Amino acid sequence: MFDEFKNFVRDLYGSDGFIPLHEPTLAEKEKKYLIDVINSSFVSSIGKSVTEFEKKISSYTGIKHAVAVVNGTSALHLALKISNVEENSEVITQSLSFVATCNAIRYCNAYPSFLDIDRENLTVKPETVKNFLNKFAEMRKDGHCWNKKSNRRISALLLVNTYGFPTDILKIKKICSKFKIPVIEDCAESLGSFFRDNHCGINSDISTLSFNGNKIITTGGGGMILTNNSKIAKQAKHLSTTARISHKWKFAHDQVGYNYRMPNLNAALGLAQFHSLQKFLKSKRLIAKKYQKWGEKSGFNFIKENDLSKANYWLNCLILKSKKEKESFIKFTQKNGIMTRPTWTPMHKLQIYKGSFRDDLENTEWISDRLVNVPSSPITQHK
Repeated sequence: MFDEFKNFVRDLYGSDGFIPLHEPTLAEKEKKYLIDVINSSFVSSIGKSVTEFEKKISSYTGIKHAVAVVNGTSALHLALKISNVEENSEVITQSLSFVATCNAIRYCNAYPSFLDIDRENLTVKPETVKNFLNKFAEMRKDGHCWNKKSNRRISALLLVNTYGFPTDILKIKKICSKFKIPVIEDCAESLGSFFRDNHCGINSDISTLSFNGNKIITTGGGGMILTNNSKIAKQAKHLSTTARISHKWKFAHDQVGYNYRMPNLNAALGLAQFHSLQKFLKSKRLIAKKYQKWGEKSGFNFIKENDLSKANYWLNCLILKSKKEKESFIKFTQKNGIMTRPTWTPMHKLQIYKGSFRDDLENTEWISDRLVNVPSSPITQHK
């Protein structure tokens, strides 16, 4: 069975050599844009490419304001700070995520509280949020929502569009509004993903993107904060530029800020990549369709988008029958020059987050035992 997969992937990518999990597609346009910035000498955080890149992403997503930063983790950190996530408060999130999601919470000296995910699309369901809040949350006289068990203020809900699959943000936002909980959407992996014809992040209070080297489009290292709230956007921009008060020559700062602004050089790479975004998305959806069609014939199960969403299929997700089969599959593919990866170790299983408050995580552990990411790089020429 594993041999069939090996042969399929080699045929899909037309290669007998090493096949990576996801590599960037870089061409002449990227070189030209980078050379132009180098020649301008504006290679740091001041330059027109940053502003232009922000406008492109804002226009594409339909979200009014965009603030470019150095990476997706810094975007999450600022999103949490602006949402008034304070020391000893609690942020509800999912355990199945890259560690940066939880790390950003701890940067604020707050604590993650873990929800389970849905087996079908790997995200948190509205019913799960509702049940958690009805079970553990209460509104107190101070006007805030508190966790009755942990006795911490619930300061935010941080959702993740896992591997580019959208969550049902509309229903979740409605549930959270009753408890006065702001909703932050980690869209690091979901540029080009839509729910009910709306781009991911458009209906949350704040959302974030990542442009790491393995994402849909890359700036080398980079991220972005997106919001429809002009006040939040202004705060994000101010904090990301060391909270410096604008002046032609004086250095004055009105609060503790962060040196998080995206460099012009990175933004130029992002602009060049943006021109190919639709081509990349089309290719990745075609790759996903081929995986699914082949899987149906060969007994392999791949995660699919549901009827309400359109996923970017950043990384295709194969669900194997058991933890033992998953480990055997990864060893086989790695030995045969095809890069595959297990999903992240769930956060509640890491020593650093082992003591975190959590609900039942049955689906999270089931997925963790079975999910494997398979090669998903865009292909320029399809067969």
